[in-house]
Amino acid sequence: MITKLRPLCKPLLQHAVRNAVKRVAPQTVRQSHVVSYRVAPPPHSKATSIGAEMVGAAMWWWVLWHLWHESEHITGEFPYPEPSEWTNKELGIPPA
Repeated sequence: MITKLRPLCKPLLQHAVRNAVKRVAPQTVRQSHVVSYRVAPPPHSKATSIGAEMVGAAMWWWVLWHLWHESEHITGEFPYPEPSEWTNKELGIPPA
């Protein structure tokens, strides 16, 4: 049985090996983008650095300005009630 299958399997194996070698061996060198594998990336331009600093400064100005002028967002708009002034009825404690 095996001797009958051997002539059929040989061309299939040769075809599979040939196609596998073709797919691996020739690789095209592409120049589409910068590759920085184990190498430092190229430095940013001066305009990019200045723009990033300006955006960061504007963001922090906006946050601190609103914390100063609208602190109720953090602390709450109304004063917190004194818990010692609450009655048992308000707390849901049944009378003894």
